[in-house]
Amino acid sequence: MYAYLQGKFTEKTPTQVYIDINGVGYEVNISLNTYSHIQNLDQGKLFTYLQIKEDGHTLFGFFDKAEKEMFVQLIGVSGVGASTARMMLSGLKPDEISRAILQSNVKLLESIKGIGKKTAERLVLELKDKVGKIATDSNTPSLQAGGLQQDGLNALIALGISRSQAETAIQKIVLSEPNISNLEALIKKALKAI
Repeated sequence: MYAYLQGKFTEKTPTQVYIDINGVGYEVNISLNTYSHIQNLDQGKLFTYLQIKEDGHTLFGFFDKAEKEMFVQLIGVSGVGASTARMMLSGLKPDEISRAILQSNVKLLESIKGIGKKTAERLVLELKDKVGKIATDSNTPSLQAGGLQQDGLNALIALGISRSQAETAIQKIVLSEPNISNLEALIKKALKAI
């Protein structure tokens, strides 16, 4: 219903922010991840998700689209409610949750308050394909899906390198050596470039 809200942050806590938009104040629930991005800002934009339940309507706000997409994926899993998803996004960044799911790292997911072993296993089982698809869809145009660069990117992410660092390193190698065709060589050079 609401894609985003943009206005003045009139009150901020690590779990909630009030956004004034033309004299109307919106109460928005946020994660610690979002709070860390907006804590020093007087105004800004938050991507939103409106949860409608019998007992009320609750707005959740996110600093970027990646966090919102992860939130929506998480609440789609049986046993994971909005509060638990917000707790997960407060404990880990969206790319860290994606990596944990893709690598079947149940222990990392279990370390989040409110996530037991069965829920962590269910998260991995239900979201592995969806998270993999989002990771592939969100790549920069220069990293062709299924190509050498994409394979190199996936390998670097699997090694624990952040997506942005991996993309930058691969792009740097491809620009300096456009004829590179060996995956192992690409990965080694990218690791040295990081």
